[in-house]
Amino acid sequence: MNQTMPVPGKGRFPPPDDICRLGAADLAGAISNRTYSAADVMKAVLARIDEVNSHVNAIVSLRDREELLREAGDADLALVKGGSAGPLFGVPMAIKDLAQTKGLRTTFGSPIFSNNVPDVDDFFVERLRAAGAIIIGKTNVPEFGLGSNTYNPVYGPTLNAFDHGLTAGGSSGGAAVALALHMLPVADGSDMGGSLRNPAAYNGVYGFRPSQGRVAAGPQPEAFVTQMGVEGPMGRSVRDMALLLSVQSGYDVRSPLSLENHIDFATALRPEAKGVRVAWLGDLGGHLAMEPGILDLCAAGLNKLDDAGAVIQPFVPAFDFESLWQAFVTLRHFTSGSALKVHYDDPERRYMLKPEAIFEVEGGLELLAAKTHAASAVRTAWFRHAVGLFDRFDFLVVPTAQVFPFPIDRHWPDEIAGRKMDSYHRWMEVCALATMAGCPAVNVPVGFDAGGRPMGMQVIGRPRGDQAVLNLAAAYEEVTPYGVR
Repeated sequence: MNQTMPVPGKGRFPPPDDICRLGAADLAGAISNRTYSAADVMKAVLARIDEVNSHVNAIVSLRDREELLREAGDADLALVKGGSAGPLFGVPMAIKDLAQTKGLRTTFGSPIFSNNVPDVDDFFVERLRAAGAIIIGKTNVPEFGLGSNTYNPVYGPTLNAFDHGLTAGGSSGGAAVALALHMLPVADGSDMGGSLRNPAAYNGVYGFRPSQGRVAAGPQPEAFVTQMGVEGPMGRSVRDMALLLSVQSGYDVRSPLSLENHIDFATALRPEAKGVRVAWLGDLGGHLAMEPGILDLCAAGLNKLDDAGAVIQPFVPAFDFESLWQAFVTLRHFTSGSALKVHYDDPERRYMLKPEAIFEVEGGLELLAAKTHAASAVRTAWFRHAVGLFDRFDFLVVPTAQVFPFPIDRHWPDEIAGRKMDSYHRWMEVCALATMAGCPAVNVPVGFDAGGRPMGMQVIGRPRGDQAVLNLAAAYEEVTPYGVR
């Protein structure tokens, strides 16, 4: 990292040791070749968590120390006996608290589930275990993942890695902060309206929203309609994200919309920017309210790509973006609101729902079939329009957020640059573009404003073009000083 760049936790915590500085790919390699034992790694990670976590509250439901050390020791013994080492063998991971983890407390950030211990894993968690990862705990989230500010009544708030007075973003806020402060080598997250991308931008790391269906979804009660939310990886490097995505992804017969092909994204990673055609969408011709300074930082990041040989062109798609946003709101009511209705209908649970959850449920209660169908038709029109744009451009680029990280006690920005926001998530409208098209999108860091607040921009690729997006992100990573190392 460039020494002029802010360092997360600098002056507050000791610097991470050599083990905790390693990313997942290097750590797994060091364990499999016995440079480090899994027990060595576990001790180092737990020591780092002891130093840091109480100050930022990123990791929750941490398992018993002795139990974790025994599990790491068992992994070492299996390796000595000639057992196979999976791609994440011995790597400590904490799972986002919106994903079910068998035998490990999973609260979804809600007091309704404060004592919930699932008897099943989410499908991608099964894959992580099979790859040799050791699950040490969970990472903190907003209640039911609603809102890009990580706080909840079960565990409290997660604080920004660079400034403890600011939000970590969300909903994968705990994961991003744990990564930035070297408590985890890699992390999972999920994303509907920017939940992998926003906290990555706010904490100087990378966050990747894969193509729709890339990571098999489930188990969930409804497997056909709920398509806007996806699981994906976060990392301090693109290489680590590619490794985790390789493990997470692939067809699962239990997930009817999962993609058939499995790709080893890490092995196929080829950083390349020369000649790629990039459309810079900016603030969509003034449609998006944007805090001053964000567009300038993104432009500086684009200049780095230009220097690497990319062809950058400012461009505003000819689409009704207000109708696209309203379609997103409707479909979110339809999916998220309908899923939460069971709690709203129970008087003993309704009072425990935060206002954002009530907003989603009651929005869903007002829906008619015709309005839902019309919203899906708008989404389809945007998908087809976006596919057409990829005949002209290889990638679309927009900022990752419309405001810099804000004070932790501010639930959500209700105004940006003098423009009122009409909902708890309107300030994250910029992230709906990739979501509504089912496109892969990665946050790449673009640096800091004068106050030391981080920001990022999204690189969006064609549907199922996950590898190409990772490749360009890796090329960007090579030519920029930004991001946590």
